[in-house]
Amino acid sequence: MLTSQGSALGLALVAGRAGTGKSRLVGRLLELPDARGRSVLVVSFTAGESVLLNRLPAAGTAHPLGEERRLPGRRGQLARSAGERVPPARRGPGGEARAAAPEKSADAARATAGSRDVLTALGALAHSGGPALLVAEDVHRADPAARAALRQLLTRPPAALTAVLTYRPEELPERGLPLGAPVDYPPEAAVIRLDLGPLTEEALAAHAVEVLGEQRCAPGFTARLHERTGGVAQVAADLLRALDDGGRDPLGPADVDAAGVPVRLAELTAGRTGAVPEEYRPVVWAAGVLGEPAPAQELAAVAGMELPRGREALLAAETAGVLCEFDRGRYGFDVPLAALAVHELLPGTVREDLHRRAAKVLGRRQPVPWARLARHHRHSGRTRDWLRAVERAAEQFAAGGRHLEAIALLDRTLAAPEIPQQHRVKLALLLARSAVVALRTDETVGVMRHIVDDVDLPVEVRGEMRLDLALLLSNTVGLGEGGRAELTQAAEELESRPDLAARAMSALAMPYWPGPPLAENLRWLRRAEEAAEESGNLAVQMAVAANRATVMLNIGHPDAWQLVDRLPRDIEELAARQQVARGVVNAIDSAFWLGEYDRAAELLAEGRELSERTGAMGAHRTGRSTELLLLLATGHWQGLGESANAYAAEVGETHLAAVDADFVRAVLALAKGDWSRVTELTSGNGPLTRSPAVPLDAASAMLRIRLALAKRETEAAAEEARGAWERLRRKGVWAWAADLAPWAVEALAAAGHRETADTWVAEFAAGVEGLLVRIPRASLARCRAALAENAEEHGRAAALYREAAAAYEELPRPYEAALAHEGAGRCALAVGSAAETDRGVDELTGAAKVLDDLGAVWDAARVRATLRSNHQVADRRPPGRPGYGGQLSPREREVAVLAGTGLTNREIAETLHLSSRTVEQHVARALRKLGAHSRQDLAAAGEAEE
Repeated sequence: MLTSQGSALGLALVAGRAGTGKSRLVGRLLELPDARGRSVLVVSFTAGESVLLNRLPAAGTAHPLGEERRLPGRRGQLARSAGERVPPARRGPGGEARAAAPEKSADAARATAGSRDVLTALGALAHSGGPALLVAEDVHRADPAARAALRQLLTRPPAALTAVLTYRPEELPERGLPLGAPVDYPPEAAVIRLDLGPLTEEALAAHAVEVLGEQRCAPGFTARLHERTGGVAQVAADLLRALDDGGRDPLGPADVDAAGVPVRLAELTAGRTGAVPEEYRPVVWAAGVLGEPAPAQELAAVAGMELPRGREALLAAETAGVLCEFDRGRYGFDVPLAALAVHELLPGTVREDLHRRAAKVLGRRQPVPWARLARHHRHSGRTRDWLRAVERAAEQFAAGGRHLEAIALLDRTLAAPEIPQQHRVKLALLLARSAVVALRTDETVGVMRHIVDDVDLPVEVRGEMRLDLALLLSNTVGLGEGGRAELTQAAEELESRPDLAARAMSALAMPYWPGPPLAENLRWLRRAEEAAEESGNLAVQMAVAANRATVMLNIGHPDAWQLVDRLPRDIEELAARQQVARGVVNAIDSAFWLGEYDRAAELLAEGRELSERTGAMGAHRTGRSTELLLLLATGHWQGLGESANAYAAEVGETHLAAVDADFVRAVLALAKGDWSRVTELTSGNGPLTRSPAVPLDAASAMLRIRLALAKRETEAAAEEARGAWERLRRKGVWAWAADLAPWAVEALAAAGHRETADTWVAEFAAGVEGLLVRIPRASLARCRAALAENAEEHGRAAALYREAAAAYEELPRPYEAALAHEGAGRCALAVGSAAETDRGVDELTGAAKVLDDLGAVWDAARVRATLRSNHQVADRRPPGRPGYGGQLSPREREVAVLAGTGLTNREIAETLHLSSRTVEQHVARALRKLGAHSRQDLAAAGEAEE
């Protein structure tokens, strides 16, 4: 933009509303290398007090504009003339000029001195030689003489002049004319206009992360920031400064709302509102009360004006730059927060009257915006109308699947102390229904518990609330004994409401949670079906049908998939479709535990689409969570850890919805050798520890057993196995033992309890016999292989491990298949024959390759250590020891990676069959060769060298 052709003028008119970044653009322009080779004049017409002149000569030349006064200021070369500017005449609604307010003679003299400096500088620039750059900032504030001088300069510019003029279109004395009148530009002049609009949400999000850090920008934060600031850069920057309190907690949409109006925006809005003639200001107040762009007739009605008078007022507000026109003839503030600034300036009685008229206006819209209407009723003091509108708004949101919005509205409303009890109960019921679907906890649970404990509640109302509370708890923190007791009591209290009683009984039928044995769950299921049939309620009937399909899948019943297929996907009633969506998503989770991965993958897309279309956010979240499990099982580990981390951060690290993500992260951590992370996830206070869900409890116990076995803590492993097995036995759903059983049996046998281990295998086999389950076949073969290896029947153990590996590959579960191949190879080497040794070497080599590809570095290192420790294999190596110079040897690389995961020297030594002293030496050499400063640096460095 700085280059002009020949003697032609190059002019850029930079237009942008207040705060859109015009000054920042100019600053970047002046930093360009091309600007340093020119004579530069910067003129800034400031608000209120002064005019600034900045004169910079081209590098190595005398200043063409005369002797420079060096006064303290910007870039050390600032000539400052204090004094208020002469406000430009503004046009009233009818076109008449409004005289500027009289000024004190001393102020006028200072303003004249400032203007004289500007005119002198512009005149000198007009007669300068060589390339020059003129930057005139905020020309909408220039006085008539300065504007005239600028017009004259641009009409007859000096050779090779480049000019940049910035201005606010909304504050021009004459609309569309930056310099107050048309300019007779030379024919050869290149004139462009740049309109600086608001930032995109993506650009604003990037800036927010830069200011606050990614960890503080919670989901929805930047979207709300963009919505409230309109994307205006200066307003967003001011708001971010206010929010940057040095804390570490994530910031969400509510924090943006709580921050209020930045001072700069509040004063700008107040000043512009004050520039509107007093008789026209009510239309600005109306826009502030409505808080959203609105048509002229609505603004006039809220302002208490007839439409012609309202249009005059709108013109005055536009002329003052306080309101602007949006699409389709709607008017409002370019920065939504400005509406709040105006609202806060209004006296109470005026504000109440405006809100009362706003309620009448919005009540005539179709459909009625109940949430906004509720706000106006509350501000106008009409409590009953406010609460009635809140109810309608919550119902409107829920009917459209917008449950989170319903919850936010109801939460805010119930926090008000003045709500009568009958309204509080009704609103709490609405809150509970949306909370169960959308999985909201915290304040919601507290409010519901408070209402349930109210002794004055009718029994049926108490039962309904208790049911919703129990369902919410089961979906968010797990159905423990407390939640089961609430459900049981709710079923009794709802005896006269079969539709609601059926929901309570249906939840009690789910065997997913601990407590009663499967037989009792099935009895509740039969009672639920009877109550649902009696109710005649389609949504309840679909809820019970979805739960029957889930229960039958949980236990691997041969008819289970037919029940899933019979769930009607095209049913018309929204509430019924939501239950169908839940049933489909539950089927995906059940299929994972059965090993039916192909069927689960087929249902995944359907379940996601159904839950999104119906607004069943709980089902949608369950589907996303189960997808992580499917990726883990089927060996799609690339980027899986990052996906699990992101999901856990999104739903909340301590939320029950993060339990599947925690299991995925724990498996990956164990495979990589990050034992401290495994302990943190499976033994801390996270979802995996707090979740009472039976299958996840068993899977979590499997990880603790594996970790104890890896540390050679066999008694601890056996004790963990006993507790987990007993919990599974109480429930009696043996398909859920598939992941646990092989490691539990191995732990028990290793601790010398062979007879008990044999009993467990028989119990497991009997429990899954005749059921539609695939994964127990692989698991049972692995259990028997572990028992055979413990008895040193290595040939039989190798055969059983191979059977297990083939079954795992068929599912497919490549990680478990590789571990089974490891067992087969280990036992084949122990057989000792040449044929078995060759086969064992091939199996171990193949297992190491699969584990390497998955990223299971600890498992792969252990397999390679088994290969190296076998003397028959070692005897086949060529004599001599290869030299690696400054590169890591394979053994050093393995040690470096494992040390980087946090394993101690002793733990690495046990994994790789080395002495602790040897490991210590390898670590020292790896640190030296890689130039690493600590063990934490070794993992990435070792993998990068590879």
